[in-house]
Amino acid sequence: MKLMFASDIHGSAYYCRRMLELYQKSNASRLILLGDILYHGPRNDLPKDYAPKEVIAMLNPLKDQILAVRGNCDTEVDQMVLEFPILADYAFLLVEGQAIYATHGHIFHENHLPPVQDGDVLIHGHTHLLEAKEIRTEDGRRIKILNPGSVSIPKGGNPATYGILEDGVFSILDLENREIRRMEL
Repeated sequence: MKLMFASDIHGSAYYCRRMLELYQKSNASRLILLGDILYHGPRNDLPKDYAPKEVIAMLNPLKDQILAVRGNCDTEVDQMVLEFPILADYAFLLVEGQAIYATHGHIFHENHLPPVQDGDVLIHGHTHLLEAKEIRTEDGRRIKILNPGSVSIPKGGNPATYGILEDGVFSILDLENREIRRMEL
């Protein structure tokens, strides 16, 4: 199974369009959105081509292919216009035997772990910083931390990025489809 992960679109029609072009070319079976879909938030500048209504029109036709979790900028009013669920705080995925806890990252993250076990994966957005690493908790659990970065407002000198999970490998790619980082799960 091939999955595409993206986070922090923040209402950018330009970057949403580009992300969806890459999704179509990737032949991934699902698009997993890690929150902050329509609103840019009070701390961010407006992203390129900020047009939430256009983002809605692009995403709704894919409602049967999208799994989404709620970001700190996502609200009930956003759910009223999006035809796929966005208000879950997390999703628990089991992909090829690998447990993956998907969330936005404003509540659960590396420094405040959700209920994960040794060998599990925590994937989130929120920071707009790409990440692929393994940590060891104080009690000895090994947890993989993944963040595909931001599609529209990358930070820390990173390019706009997304993630692909296929055959037990998580790859972070820029919008030119160049691999930036990879990690075996």
